[in-house]
Amino acid sequence: MSTQLYLPETPSQTAGPYVHIGLIPNQAGFDIFENSFGADIAGPEVAGERIVIEGKIYDASGHPAKDVLVETWQANAAGRYDHPADRQDKPLDRAFRGWARTGTNFETGLYRIQTIKPGPVAGRRGRKTMAPHINFWIAARGINIGLATRMYFGDEPAANAEDPVLNIIEQPERRQTLIATRSERDGRAVYTFDIFLGEERETVFFDV
Repeated sequence: MSTQLYLPETPSQTAGPYVHIGLIPNQAGFDIFENSFGADIAGPEVAGERIVIEGKIYDASGHPAKDVLVETWQANAAGRYDHPADRQDKPLDRAFRGWARTGTNFETGLYRIQTIKPGPVAGRRGRKTMAPHINFWIAARGINIGLATRMYFGDEPAANAEDPVLNIIEQPERRQTLIATRSERDGRAVYTFDIFLGEERETVFFDV
């Protein structure tokens, strides 16, 4: 007669201090990877307008979090992703990785990404066009599951007004949590995108 052994469910665990060492070792002072993924993905051969994205990530108490992993994924300047599932009839920029990884600064809490402004992309199944946007994923101690959100561009009001994802959000004030403001610095566009993990200004996160 066989006996079945039932093991209890493994408890969830938040991301620990190993996040920086294992995923962004340069920021932690380690040079352990031959090719480190970084926050500058706008190389000289990449087509498009060079931009900087920066901001802070605030915890539920309103304090800047200084140990957060930030990843972004975006389309190229023509509005196409470097992924086999994207079959749009648009040019593929082989020089553009489209994916960045960085962390918030240990002293200031600021994250900074150098990239290019993406073009508009087709919605699911070729439906309504989505406004230019950048996908964000963040992980940190105190977060059980990585949080996914989007950043839209404040200087694209017409495209944003028609975006099918933004329009899913019923409250206009909640949509504003996904809009980055534009300024100029040293001849380059800088988009400020702060992320709030709680309280009244909590950023909209998506279940993806």
